[in-house]
Amino acid sequence: MSDGQTVLSRGRANVVLATLFVGSFVLGSAELLMVGVLNLIADDLDVSIPTAGTLVTAYALGVAIGGPLLTALTIRFDKRLILLGSALLFALGNLVPVLTGSFVPFVVVRAVTGSLHGLFVAVAFLVAMAVVPPDRAGRAISVVFSGFAVSAAAGVPLGTLVGQALSWRDSFVAIVVLCALVCAVVAATVPSLPATGEAGAGDQARHAFAPRVLAVLGLGLLMFASLYSALTYIVPFLEGVTGVTGALLSVFLLAYGVSTAVGSFGGGRFADSGGAPRAMLVGCVGATASMVVLLVGGSIAAVVILALLVWGMFALGAVPAFQYRVLELAGPGSRLASSLPASAANAGIALGSVIGGAAIGAAGGSGVSSAVVAGIVVGVITIPIAWATGFLRRPAADGAAEPAPAA
Repeated sequence: MSDGQTVLSRGRANVVLATLFVGSFVLGSAELLMVGVLNLIADDLDVSIPTAGTLVTAYALGVAIGGPLLTALTIRFDKRLILLGSALLFALGNLVPVLTGSFVPFVVVRAVTGSLHGLFVAVAFLVAMAVVPPDRAGRAISVVFSGFAVSAAAGVPLGTLVGQALSWRDSFVAIVVLCALVCAVVAATVPSLPATGEAGAGDQARHAFAPRVLAVLGLGLLMFASLYSALTYIVPFLEGVTGVTGALLSVFLLAYGVSTAVGSFGGGRFADSGGAPRAMLVGCVGATASMVVLLVGGSIAAVVILALLVWGMFALGAVPAFQYRVLELAGPGSRLASSLPASAANAGIALGSVIGGAAIGAAGGSGVSSAVVAGIVVGVITIPIAWATGFLRRPAADGAAEPAPAA
């Protein structure tokens, strides 16, 4: 057990995990909400839809680049203080679009809040691992990540509904209020977790960016690229291939969202007791096979909804293992490394959307199934990489014999 670990009683640890779940749910809703109200923002601020789309890009870049930078700068800070500070600043940042009618400050603040999001998530994973015994670390990680999965399934539709019924600004007001609630709950439930005995940023970086860690980060990037090559264009696929339109689209998307939540909850169990490499391999195989079923049976609604259910469970079930594996291999650099899986995931999402769009463009713009084919091709590539990275281990000098990554 590391100096930074404070194992709590099971009941109190569950309260802390519930707090972290709520925090990740709120931040996940704030990130994904933009998709549902983008057209309203474009109309209100008098910009085009593609221009408004830079709000999504700015946030993703904030998570991918700003998150690790802020994590490095706050390595010596108490983890509880970081959670409180990042949630409070996140709330204040989301007030800016409510109070201003200018687009440029909106873009800037989205990059800033994305960076704060990345910082909160990185520290939330570490806090979750610190308050439970080592044999429950994977499940603790899955609880935090499940907040994001549930935000996609429930939080985003509700936020979009508020935006459509009232205004997009009201959706952001709701986020601000929820962030204030997160601050209050963190202050009441999360214990002080000072950074005693942790290496400085330079030593952290040496371990966090070791080749073995970079290999697993590369695998995670490809996993998300495979997923989002197809998922980015799933609505056109459902409309053009399956023949699903109108309100029924929401049913299919909700099925996928619910399955991702179930998968992420369950995936953490397989990460414990040395099962993280196997969980990532099974996730890659299952997600790729699900896309094959989606492609082959795309014209049959019952087959498609079944494929979406299985796809979500396998794809997101591997994510807790991905986070666990990076921290495990980073060892003494785990605090800085905790922010890197989110960066790899966001890079994979961006790459996947480009690959899927290029595949559709190469097919003349009419073959939306090409995006699923692209996802399958990338998925096939991930399988041998997942198998190979399963043999990676920390050097004994880094404490490889420890049963779980140090928090």
